Amino acid sequence: MFFFLPTKTRTRKWNIFHFRVRVFLVQVYFVFTTNYFPWLTIIVIFPISAGSLIFFLPNRGNKVTKWYTLCICVLELLLTAYAFCYHFQLDDPLIQLAEDYKWINFFDFYWRLGIDGLSIGPILLTGFITTLATLAAWPVTRDSRLFHFLMLAMYSGQIGSFSSRDLLLFFIMWELELIPVYLLLAMWGGKKRLYSATKFILYTAGSSVFLLIGVLGIGLYGSNEPTLNFETLANQSYPVALEIIFYIGFFIAFAVKSPIIPLHTWLPDTHGEAHYSTCMLLAGILLKMGAYGLVRINMELLPHAHSIFSPWLMIIGTIQIIYAASTSPGQRNLKKRIAYSSVSHMGFIIIGIGSITDTGLNGSILQIISHGFIGALLFFLAGTSYDRIRLVYLDEMGGMAIPIPKIFTMFSILSMASLALPGMSGFFAELIVFFGIITSQKYLLMPKILMICVMALGMILTPIYSLSMLRQMFYGYKLFNAQNYSFFDSGPRELFVSISIFLPVIGIGIYPDFVLSLSVDKIEAILSNYFSR
Repeated sequence: MFFFLPTKTRTRKWNIFHFRVRVFLVQVYFVFTTNYFPWLTIIVIFPISAGSLIFFLPNRGNKVTKWYTLCICVLELLLTAYAFCYHFQLDDPLIQLAEDYKWINFFDFYWRLGIDGLSIGPILLTGFITTLATLAAWPVTRDSRLFHFLMLAMYSGQIGSFSSRDLLLFFIMWELELIPVYLLLAMWGGKKRLYSATKFILYTAGSSVFLLIGVLGIGLYGSNEPTLNFETLANQSYPVALEIIFYIGFFIAFAVKSPIIPLHTWLPDTHGEAHYSTCMLLAGILLKMGAYGLVRINMELLPHAHSIFSPWLMIIGTIQIIYAASTSPGQRNLKKRIAYSSVSHMGFIIIGIGSITDTGLNGSILQIISHGFIGALLFFLAGTSYDRIRLVYLDEMGGMAIPIPKIFTMFSILSMASLALPGMSGFFAELIVFFGIITSQKYLLMPKILMICVMALGMILTPIYSLSMLRQMFYGYKLFNAQNYSFFDSGPRELFVSISIFLPVIGIGIYPDFVLSLSVDKIEAILSNYFSR
């Protein structure tokens, strides 16, 4: 009918249509270039919602599922990077990209999201490691659709935990990633997978009870209506005895996830049986959620109790470094040895949090990011080695350096990074934590000297288990002369994953301010509010 209209009428309608299109495009442009667009909601919901469509893909043909999952992860990472590059101000310690929507009227429950300098690093780390873990899971063929959906569900839960600005929402996101990890362990693990999965869920679900009690206790204190907003709770005061009770409840929940001794025993069993792509997510992201919770909730919301317990955190962190570094050489299982090294390195994060200095806290944040890369890559290399020799015990290995030189080279470099070699990210992270202890005004000189000496002893033990692991795996002639083994070195996919994770380790080791600039203003704001209260 449009073409049968008079010429002037057609021209006028065509101009009106063009004008409306231009107005719409301008509106779309302003939505995408301002902070009013719900960036965080999309970033949190997109992986699990897009992942649910996996079950509509053909059951046969795992490549379609793998490429679909990888595309979702890459798109999510690009979306996150775009939102943070164009809408996040590094010099602003306040909450940015804030979203606040009424979710459930009956419970007065809000969907509150927001990021600051404390959460932006872990969120970017989550996106990066999850994308590469998806690529690392390429050999998985059994129930491929369910496997990749669970990885995407974990992705949403972890991003949601780091970006939540509501305590109850934080708890929901915290729980969202437990069931996927349990199923990934129980269905795609090793021979003792059911034992490890059961132990994992008992520890983590049991600790979640303490987290829920703490959330409800803080939210309902002093008011008939629940107060769960982080910004409101950060200025709330409690009786010291009640604050200590809340602190202990939250600490138990986060100590299991970090893990902190003696609540760490689930970790070696879990890592020992999980598929190495799952281990990458556990070591790179899941453990860091516990350390993030200690800063975000225990320190930021409960400063008086944190001041009381901070010396104990320093002591526990120091003992953890020594204990795990001493226990690691006795582990025959390769992945269990790496798991104990993770427990040891988490001790530096605990010490930095307990130092109550901007230097120590920034060192902890840097160690969270640094060990996220190093731990994930070590487990990936351990998994690729297992794919070739089908052995998990170190005393059965040996002589693999010549047949697989690329894996040997990467394993050697990452072992150096794990023992904090200068030029690697771990060196600056641990060095800054040391400076945090030295500059702390809360502790006397002699306790600080004693603590530094004990930590130095732990750093001496680290090369022992790292280098002995290399010697048992790659040197000698045990498998080199064996007739039943045929080796092939890293392929393009494995090299891409290894180099992609290794480059940030070198980059942060050369220029640590790349990570420190994200958190320094927020850490100063936390400490300023901490001492003012």
